[in-house]
Amino acid sequence: MYRKILLALLLLTTLSCKSENSNTVKTQEDTIGVQNDTAGVQSNTDSVQSNTNSVQNDSDIVPVNTIKVHSAAMKRDIACVVILPDNYNTANKYPTVYLLHGYGDDETGWITRQPRLTQLSTQLQMIIVCPNGERSWYFDSPINPKMRFETFISNELVNYIDNHYSTFREPSKRAITGLSMGGHGAMWNAIRHQDVFGWCGTMSGGVDIRPFPTRWEISKALGNYNTNKQTWENHTVINQVDKIRPGLGIIIDCGTEDFFFKVNQNLHQALTQRKIPHNYSTRPGNHSWNYWNVSIIYHLNFFSKGFGNLKVQKSAKAA
Repeated sequence: MYRKILLALLLLTTLSCKSENSNTVKTQEDTIGVQNDTAGVQSNTDSVQSNTNSVQNDSDIVPVNTIKVHSAAMKRDIACVVILPDNYNTANKYPTVYLLHGYGDDETGWITRQPRLTQLSTQLQMIIVCPNGERSWYFDSPINPKMRFETFISNELVNYIDNHYSTFREPSKRAITGLSMGGHGAMWNAIRHQDVFGWCGTMSGGVDIRPFPTRWEISKALGNYNTNKQTWENHTVINQVDKIRPGLGIIIDCGTEDFFFKVNQNLHQALTQRKIPHNYSTRPGNHSWNYWNVSIIYHLNFFSKGFGNLKVQKSAKAA
């Protein structure tokens, strides 16, 4: 009797050990999978740095990858995250959205805090590009030659993406938007480069930097406000609205509890006075990811409609 009980206990122990070992193996496999994904991204980065000027082969495609794009203007490489539709195919063409981060963040900010971007990229059939804008405010600094992010975003990066991915190259199929500092950068670049961007947006954007002369290191790009007032006047978005030509699609939104709410209201009023069409909305919210995670869905859908609810088109190469 005791022998039977002992055998039963041994059998249960063996089964338990097998179950624990199985879980351990699964965990190790999951870890290896992550490492392999990282290796894949690194491999893709290496291929990008080789500066080939041809669209990637389908076999090289990674849906979310980090690349480094060389900036001749700044004489250095800039990291960017590129998000592709799951069914990305080089035989087709896709519209592109350039998505800019806020102050203190980098190219990983958007994909880290809004992982639905991969789903939205697939659902709306668009390529999303998130560059590292550092703390530049996305213009070309008149005092710091290492901070030429307007040239990088609107010229170097766009050309690079068009040469390495299967994109539409018309401004009408290209948009730019961002949050906070990135909202300023998106509007700044779009207004000044309407031959590049046909659509733009700002989420809680710092669209008038003049009320904040000591904040967010803006002075490192433009100089001290008190001694460089004209430079600040020339580099704030709200003073660029007279350059907007018919055809630029604009979406603006900001939370009513946001410290940038007033400057966004002022931008809305300036556009309205000039009878410049734009989509403007406000809702309860402050300067936080709770707000932006909702905003980005509105912006991407706004751009998708602007792109004409495009069904992915066959490229001339495939025709």
